[in-house]
Amino acid sequence: MTTLADVMALVRIDSVSGNEGALADLVEERLRANAALDVTRVGDNVIARTLGQHRTRVLIAGHLDTVPGDVGAAVIDGDVLVGLGASDMKGSLAVMIDLALDPVARPVEITWVFYAREEVERSRSGLVEIAARRPDLLVADVAILAEPTDSRVEAGCQGTLRVKVTLRGRRAHTARPFTGRNAIHRVGDVLALVATYQPREVELDGVTYVEQLQAVGVEGGIAPNVVPDVASCVLNHRVAPDRSRDEAVNWLRGYLGELLDDDDVLEVLDWAPSARPELDNSHLAELVKLTGEKPRAKVGWTDVATFQDLGVPATNFGAGDPLLAHRSDEFISALQVTHFAATLGEWLCRCGTAIAR
Repeated sequence: MTTLADVMALVRIDSVSGNEGALADLVEERLRANAALDVTRVGDNVIARTLGQHRTRVLIAGHLDTVPGDVGAAVIDGDVLVGLGASDMKGSLAVMIDLALDPVARPVEITWVFYAREEVERSRSGLVEIAARRPDLLVADVAILAEPTDSRVEAGCQGTLRVKVTLRGRRAHTARPFTGRNAIHRVGDVLALVATYQPREVELDGVTYVEQLQAVGVEGGIAPNVVPDVASCVLNHRVAPDRSRDEAVNWLRGYLGELLDDDDVLEVLDWAPSARPELDNSHLAELVKLTGEKPRAKVGWTDVATFQDLGVPATNFGAGDPLLAHRSDEFISALQVTHFAATLGEWLCRCGTAIAR
């Protein structure tokens, strides 16, 4: 049984994105203790597979990294562990390790994936690295991404679009601003419009995605006595699974509408695709049934989208409260850990009998 002490052993290892080596070493060492597992190291990613004769292969994945913070501040207070990465997602990782070492016979083959650099730009992701170097290791009939969901299925995910809007003006002396055009003031008009944005809601497979639009960066200014002739802002748009990248960009351009002049520029800085719910998959439907709770949509972005790109139906399901992710007071309880372990363990024993659709 996974304990808070097991989780603490992982939390105490600093694994901020790009520094996962020590934690990957520990995970690899633990998994190699099970002779029934074929363990492969790809950079700082660790993949362990059973190689039996079962027809169905299930993949369980979790990221090793955390956002920056002080791992030395982690404490166990009664039945709660407070510390960086406790919920996102070392509670789930500890359960994954224990289940991988459990000798219980299961009717499926299992691939356990512990990957690096999820909390940074997607191009650096350890999962993308595995897919490029050893795509055979990610072949599966269905996948679970153990992001924190409080042991409730969070289906699919929203895409995330980041754009830079650069607006032009005309330079002038601040004592005679009427001879110029202030580009920063123009950015202010964009920010005012974004502040009034009303989220679009989309229902797919019975779960509701809520899109969002936020300004996340502003840049401009030349000198304290100069009316600036160029200024920019960065916008982040969370996109429901019914829209593609191009559709999202075209919507945003239309939303900004007359605020954009012909010589202004809307530049796509980053795009991570959304993922459909796929709740009609029988393996995932069985997981929903086991939880006893109505699934909800994943409104953030996760690597469920990466698995869908690889042709593997997937969903988010893990220990811990998703609302605590990246917070300084992030925590996980013993009950949350044991509940996730029990549900995932039971699902692994059942899903070999389900027929995928």
